Amino acid sequence: MKDCVDHPPITRSVDGARAAALTVRNVSWSARRSGKTILHQTSFELLAGRVLGIVGPNGAGKTTLLRLLYRFQKPTAGTVSLDGQDIWAMPARAVARKVAAVLQEQPTDFALTVREIVALGRSPHQSGFGGSTGARDAKIIEAALDRLGLHGLATRHLGTLSGGERQRVMVARALAQEPRLLILDEPTNHLDIRHQLEVIALIRDLPLTIVTSLHDLNMAAGLCDDVLLLKAGKPLGFGPPAAVLSESTLSDAFDVTARRERLAPSETDHLTFHLSNKGTPNETAPPLPYRNPAERGGSLGRDDGAELQPHRDLRRAARAGHL
Repeated sequence: MKDCVDHPPITRSVDGARAAALTVRNVSWSARRSGKTILHQTSFELLAGRVLGIVGPNGAGKTTLLRLLYRFQKPTAGTVSLDGQDIWAMPARAVARKVAAVLQEQPTDFALTVREIVALGRSPHQSGFGGSTGARDAKIIEAALDRLGLHGLATRHLGTLSGGERQRVMVARALAQEPRLLILDEPTNHLDIRHQLEVIALIRDLPLTIVTSLHDLNMAAGLCDDVLLLKAGKPLGFGPPAAVLSESTLSDAFDVTARRERLAPSETDHLTFHLSNKGTPNETAPPLPYRNPAERGGSLGRDDGAELQPHRDLRRAARAGHL
């Protein structure tokens, strides 16, 4: 696996007291029933305040890795540490105060309003049966609603919202949690162009350490400080996007011909992908435009082969303080 060091972070306002350093050491995960290894030994270090994009084809193990990072599943081997502390040596509530996750599957049957769901982000910080309803919590909830433009939907029930609106609610709930590490599973999925750009701008501006899975490789190249490329549960590269997202590595990872082209008007690099014609290995089919899943109106599907069902994911995440 390619391991790159000595790369300065993208300029970002980072509060060192808030962002956490993430260390993944020799982590792997195997399905309990079948014993099949979904994620093979993976290691990387992410400095506080950096944005890591996890990319790879379907079945690469992206979601499995995310679940290990937000303590939803325990690694079969290896450790996940925040600021040097193994998250499995910490109480679940203590982890929930430092790590928030926004999942792809959003519940539609919650009998709660948008404001009430965002308020759930304060749960890990509360104590006792009644919790806290203090002025600080209220201020944090209002700020999260404002940042995601949700004040107009605050009294609506979640089930009445569109997929994109629900996604924004869950991001607001995560911000209300005041995490030091934010985990995002396809954060722009189901969002229209404007709200995609707003979420991207939000990620760039947040003074947090962020790990996000992405299908759009051009978005990953422009958004992330570091990229981890997976294929079939194995890491192919970790480091700056320009180093990891090379034509040869992407061609191997996705079984296509990847090309880096220069866009004349903006003078920026852009990745394109081509299918090879069978029987004519030296020729390629016309370019296959790489489109964000939101433009097709849906997800590209789950990628990890894990045995847990989405609703079980949501219930367990809620109990751990991630929802």
